[in-house]
Amino acid sequence: MQGRKRDHEKLVTHFQLSSRIPKDNFYRRLKETLDLTFLYEHTKDCYGSTGNLSIDPVVFFKFMLISYLENITSDRKLIEYCSMRMDMLYFLGYNIDEPLPWHSTLSRTRQLYPEALFELLFDQVFSLCVANNMVAGRRVAIDSAPVKANASMERLVEKQPQRPGPKLLPQAEYPNGSVDLVPKPSKRQAAPVITATDYQLSQLKKRQQKLKSAPTTLGAGNEKAKLLSNKTHYSPTDPDARISIKPGKALKLNYHCSLAVDTAQGVISHVQADFANGRDSQTLPSITLKLQQRLAHNQLRLEELLADSGYSNGSNYALLEGWNITDGPPLISLF
Repeated sequence: MQGRKRDHEKLVTHFQLSSRIPKDNFYRRLKETLDLTFLYEHTKDCYGSTGNLSIDPVVFFKFMLISYLENITSDRKLIEYCSMRMDMLYFLGYNIDEPLPWHSTLSRTRQLYPEALFELLFDQVFSLCVANNMVAGRRVAIDSAPVKANASMERLVEKQPQRPGPKLLPQAEYPNGSVDLVPKPSKRQAAPVITATDYQLSQLKKRQQKLKSAPTTLGAGNEKAKLLSNKTHYSPTDPDARISIKPGKALKLNYHCSLAVDTAQGVISHVQADFANGRDSQTLPSITLKLQQRLAHNQLRLEELLADSGYSNGSNYALLEGWNITDGPPLISLF
């Protein structure tokens, strides 16, 4: 006899989320392995003793972990995606009929926590990987990539010449004897203004005029051509973003992200963000120092560093030799 499924929803149903998640599911195994309860103690000072309850700090960082694992950069999309996945709801500790937090809650909480708290979580997870024999520590590979900043090239602002700070206006006395400054400062904070020296701006202006007048410069002589530089322009919405370019790519506002990966099983050992107008060779000393500190905390020692030619220069070779990173093949293997 032919069967036919009747499509109707039950208002009340008996359902256990854990019974529907397979035993070998990644997020089920991650929930059983990763203990984040230590975050309660380290986030206690970020909250007051009265008011509404905040999002659970452990739940927030689980959201951030899902965001990284699933490559979701939007908080709104992250909430929508998690609401459709039973294994993620189980990992977060939510029932299937329980509403998830608003996406704006994630954005506000991310701004509330200090950078040191995120680094602490990274160190704890790294130590857990070491305890499970996933990290050897002897050989580490380093590389970098530009990360697009959330800022527009169309909204760049010219840097202003440096000028002495304004003098305070004379104080005004009122009949009742009170003293005040006129006018009162506005409560609303103005956009940051970045300055540069007059000499630097004038030299760059002459150079740009030469580029526009040169007959061999493609496109620079066009009326609408706009010559941009990190020395003359900045983004008022994200002053830390820098103009950078890769071969075959257009100018963008980026950050410079460096990644150190243990070659044993591909575990990330260190992540560092720098200004995008710097070179790889300039970031190597700080990356290696922090990497050695993290490895030493876990009773591991760095012996070999793998990097491309962008990280190679004489001072870096001398620095690494001074740190006794000389065992094994070449000090910096170029690939």
